[in-house]
Amino acid sequence: MMLDTVRSVATPEGIELELRLAGPAARAVAWSLDFLVRIALYLTGMAILVPLGQLGLGLGLILVFVLEWLFPAAFEALWNGQTPGKRVMKIAVLRDDGTPIGWHEALVRNFLRAVDFLPFLYGIGLIAMLINRDFKRLGDLVAGTVVVYRDDARLQTAIPAAPPLAPRVPLALAEQRAVLAFAGRVPALTPERAAELAEIPARLTGGTQGPAAVERLLRIANFLIGRSGA
Repeated sequence: MMLDTVRSVATPEGIELELRLAGPAARAVAWSLDFLVRIALYLTGMAILVPLGQLGLGLGLILVFVLEWLFPAAFEALWNGQTPGKRVMKIAVLRDDGTPIGWHEALVRNFLRAVDFLPFLYGIGLIAMLINRDFKRLGDLVAGTVVVYRDDARLQTAIPAAPPLAPRVPLALAEQRAVLAFAGRVPALTPERAAELAEIPARLTGGTQGPAAVERLLRIANFLIGRSGA
């Protein structure tokens, strides 16, 4: 149960996305790194605030609230689902359907850390992760989020080369991830299955079908990862 696992989801765009879920070990290391960052900020802040007396005490309480509750939520909402520790560990928080989280999910999952932490050292959170196939703590269950690996480098090497093609319409971050995930899986799919999946997001393929739809998504994926047309 301590090992990572894989789950497939269908994005709102209709593309099947494979998520490699991060287990308790990777998440614990990420939390520890974030904790060290907060400690450094605490020490810096207190060195500045202590000489201010009562005013410094009041500002210190605000600093505690910001660092404990808003610090991780703000990073996850504004930094592609990652805190500094998560970025080092190459993991990120996503919604259950594989799309990026917003402020609502970030705040809910982080405020519920107060419950997950009980009785000490995230005891309830760890138990919840060990009995849940998606390694969700209570905050994730309520917020509808999962923590996954960001395998961008591995995914790019798996994408077959094709002449890059800019998408006909602007793509949201979730759509870009879905296209890259599909392109990375093409070598492992049968031609029939690849064509079946490629025909689903008609908005991205311009209504093309069969091998032409697969080719179009592959070309868009090559454009997204910055491959040249040479």
